[in-house]
This record gives sequence, structure tokens and C-alpha cells, in this order.
Amino acid sequence: MIPVVLSGGSGSRLWPLSRAHYPKQFIPLASEQTMLQETLGRLQGLSAEALSPLVICNEQHRFMVAEQLRELDVLAKGILLEPVGRNTAPAVALAALAAAPDEILLVLPADHVINDIGAFHSAIELACREAEKGALVTFGVVPTSAQTGYGYIQAASEGVASEGGLVAQRIQQFVEKPDLATAQAYVDSGDYYWNSGMFAFKAGRYLEELARFQPDMLNACRAAFDGARVDMDFTRLDKAAFSACPDDSIDYAVMEKTDNAVVIPLDAGWSDIGSWSALWDISAKDEQGNSCKGDVLAVDTHDSYLHSNGRLLATVGIKDLVVVETDDAILVADKSRVQDVKTVVNQLKAQGRSERESHRKVYRPWGFYDSIAANGRYQAKRIVVNPGARLSLQKHYHRAEHWVVVQGTGLVTRGEEELTLAVNESIYIPIGMKHRLENPGRIPLEIIEVQTGDYLGEDDIVRFDDQYGRAEEK
Repeated sequence: MIPVVLSGGSGSRLWPLSRAHYPKQFIPLASEQTMLQETLGRLQGLSAEALSPLVICNEQHRFMVAEQLRELDVLAKGILLEPVGRNTAPAVALAALAAAPDEILLVLPADHVINDIGAFHSAIELACREAEKGALVTFGVVPTSAQTGYGYIQAASEGVASEGGLVAQRIQQFVEKPDLATAQAYVDSGDYYWNSGMFAFKAGRYLEELARFQPDMLNACRAAFDGARVDMDFTRLDKAAFSACPDDSIDYAVMEKTDNAVVIPLDAGWSDIGSWSALWDISAKDEQGNSCKGDVLAVDTHDSYLHSNGRLLATVGIKDLVVVETDDAILVADKSRVQDVKTVVNQLKAQGRSERESHRKVYRPWGFYDSIAANGRYQAKRIVVNPGARLSLQKHYHRAEHWVVVQGTGLVTRGEEELTLAVNESIYIPIGMKHRLENPGRIPLEIIEVQTGDYLGEDDIVRFDDQYGRAEEK
């Protein structure tokens, strides 16, 4: 069995904490570990093969994926990079092409919470036995309430296999997200489960069904996979071939059409944390029903989710609200309206605002930078470079840079010069000059950078050499 972890989501309903360049799967929301790390951690105890997952993500997130795997000492079977998003059906096709036909793929989104690991493992064991017989298995979450934010799966009355109280059932139909009255009727009937988006099947069986129902998709994925190249720990797919691939989910492309689909009930404390209210539901609460994260002072406040990412957050006389503070944005929302946070994100996108994509603090493979001040003609950043790491050899057409070292030692390439800077020493990089910053020491290098010029965008970077493979990107 090969776990296939899908890590391509944007988590827009958890804005402003989740951003396009730093989505919810990379954030510690339900515990001290990130959601991706929790997904990998709950595979412990299944099999030796389960400890070597295949992760599928986009190119922007590749170094975060690699770093979070490294923190867990997880050696991935592979990290496949999607050059463009094409939904779950093509992503799983790539995983199937990377596996042997008889290997079972356990497909897991990277942003779920599952509290009962024992029940989760039992469901997986039954799913693998059904997959060995050629079935395409999905996991249906036993609903605890009528929810309009989930799709549903209606199971047939008869089971095809059972073990330890679990029953694998034929699927009657998949249904879209319902209104509240319909959702309540589904729950009352006992025949419907929440659609979890988790699957298990043999790689070859999935490709056979994809060939039946979506041959163009399979052909595009084969071309993208055949044209892939290895770049360090990553497999880069052929962009032109994958861009031509149809965009569709597993449900629409295969599961709703095949006559070999079965559903296994999963009653394991599952949540996809698809909204701030869902996170409030699963979080620990105080005597007033508040879930408080960070530096929070709540006065006469009840049944609210309060999250401070840095500054003191104080509330007085509120109820049933979500208040989330970050460095560059604050969200205040009625807890019953949090599904509409996506509307805010769409408006930010339409206005071309950076708050949709990135936090003030932006992670890079060499460390991170924090934009601490800016106007139209200058920008100040705090830059931290990890020990042994270095930035690309680069130049800028529109800005000059001034660097001051405040911690550690910096090795600077400036044109044909190479200089070492200690604490309190500084250097000036003129417009158009090739330069590089490196940390040769054993502690993080921290500098303050002041940029000046007529354009200060991150796309004003021409890379000549880069150990992280970004010199080829545009």
C-alpha cells in the first residue's frame, strides 16, 4: 500500500491565516503539528510501505512539503510537482502511473483531522482487502449533524463485505452539497454519509477505469509523466502536456461512473476543517465556550473563535463571532457566515491584492523574509537565512538594496567581489549588479534589507544560478 497525499489545496475559507502561498495544510491548526504532518503521522502502525508516501503538490509549495517531511524524518517515495492545478482525478492518475499496477493507493487529502486512529486503521484494512478484489473504495464519514458544506454518498442497503463491525457497501449515488432540509433528511435516513474525499484502489484498476471514462485525461497524464524530469527530491511533470489535461475530480471522472465502487463507513472523529466554525467545533473551549489561540483577552465573550497571530486581541461583549488577527489582515465574521469568507478572498483576487496570496512573512527554501515597512519608493525587510543556505545569484533592473547584518555572519557576492560581513556591518548593492547572500555559519543569519527604486515587486529578479532549481523558472 502506498499512501498518496494530495497537498494542492488553497484553504481559502480559512483566510487570513491560510493563503494561496501558505495554505492550511502547512499550518498547525488542530495540534502542534501541521495538518500535513498529522496526515503522515496517523499512518504509523499500518505497514512499512505506509511510511514512504507519495506526495503531490504544486511547485510553489515544494520546499514546504520537503521541510515538513524532513522534520518528521519521513523519506517520501516521491514528491510530484503539478505545474498547474487540474483537480484530483489527474493528480491520482499521476500517482497511479508512478506505482506498480498491483500496488494499492491510499489517497488522502493533506488537510483532514481524524481523532480515532484505531477506527481509521480498521477502515483502511477493510478497504485494502476490497481493493485487492478490484473494487474502487471510498470512505464515507458517518454524519453527526446535517451539514450543507459536504457532498453526500448514498449507500445501497446490502453489504458486499464486513469485518469487525464494518461493512463495505455498494454505492447507490453521489449527491451534491444539499440545502439544510435535504441534508437533515439524508442524516435521518441513515443511508447517507459525508463524502470524505479519501479512496483506496489498485493503481492499475484506477487507470483502467480512467481509460474507460476519461481517455483524454489519461493520455495527457501519461504524456506529462513520460516527459517528467527529476530535480533534487522532486519530479517535475511536463508542463505543456499537463496543461492540456481536462480538469475534473475523482468523483465526477470515475467514481460516479464505475460499477465497482464501494463505500466503507468511517466513524473516527473526522473533520476537513473547511471553515472557521468547523475549527471552533473541534477545538478545546473555555467555560464561556470560546476557543482562544495566542494572546487573547476575552471579556463577557461567549461561543467565539479568537485567534491572535501576534498582537494582543481583546474582545468585549460579543457572541458567536470569529475574530482572526494576522500581521497584515484581520477577519471579523459571524460564525454562521464563515462559508462566505471565500467571497472576501475572491474580491481580494479581483483587486489584485497581495493579502490573498501571501503573509507578510514569506517562507523560502533558504529561510524567510518579513516585510516590515513599505511605500511606493522603498521597502524594508527582515531576512533570515538558515545555516549553510544561500540565496540565488541574481540581479534587479529596478531596485537597489542596502543590507545590514544584525545576527550571524554573511558571505556576500557583489559583482566580482566576495566579502564577509559581521554584525553591525553593511553593504550596498546597486541596480543591475549581480549579487548573492550566503550564511556560512552555524546560527541563522539575520539582516535588515532596505530596497529603493521605482518598482519593488518580487518578480524583478533575474536568477543566474540557484541551488534550489529556481534559475530555470520564470
